Amino acid sequence: MIKRLSFLSLIFAAVILSSCHSKRAVMKGQPGEVVAPQPSIAEKYAQLLGVDQSQIQNGRLYAFIDQWMGTPYKFGGQDHDGIDCSGLSQLLEQEVYAINLPRTTSQQVLVIKRKYEEELQEGDLVFFDYDGRKFGHVGVYLQNGYYVHAGSKGVAIAKLHDPYMYKYFSRCGSLSNTPDTSAGK
Repeated sequence: MIKRLSFLSLIFAAVILSSCHSKRAVMKGQPGEVVAPQPSIAEKYAQLLGVDQSQIQNGRLYAFIDQWMGTPYKFGGQDHDGIDCSGLSQLLEQEVYAINLPRTTSQQVLVIKRKYEEELQEGDLVFFDYDGRKFGHVGVYLQNGYYVHAGSKGVAIAKLHDPYMYKYFSRCGSLSNTPDTSAGK
């Protein structure tokens, strides 16, 4: 009887653990490679961003976001126990786009090619003068006016034109190898 109970407990634990794992998005392909998203991921993020499901094309990007969504904010953190905004943008750019990005927002703003807001594309960086600091916060632009970032509520997707955050919006751009020396001006 005890052996049977132990066996049933093991099966129950395996089912629970495997069902938890199946809810996580899987990052397929290699960094820098665009792969089709899992249908459930495409549907989920199409709804969140208010776009047609066919517009969710970068499976690595949305699987990455899904893996990190809800991770708590932790200054200086860069793991699932806690992550800060620049750590999230650095990891995302590296794991999704194969781009090495500096660790801090003050360094990250130096490696972008400035753009107008209307020119933003998926993967571009958006900066905010937040907490009294110039370029004190960074997020990664997605589409349809949304970006992903690590803020006080953890890793989340937010609308760029959110009345609270937009007043702090200060700069945006795509990643380039040419430092922008006017960032501090």
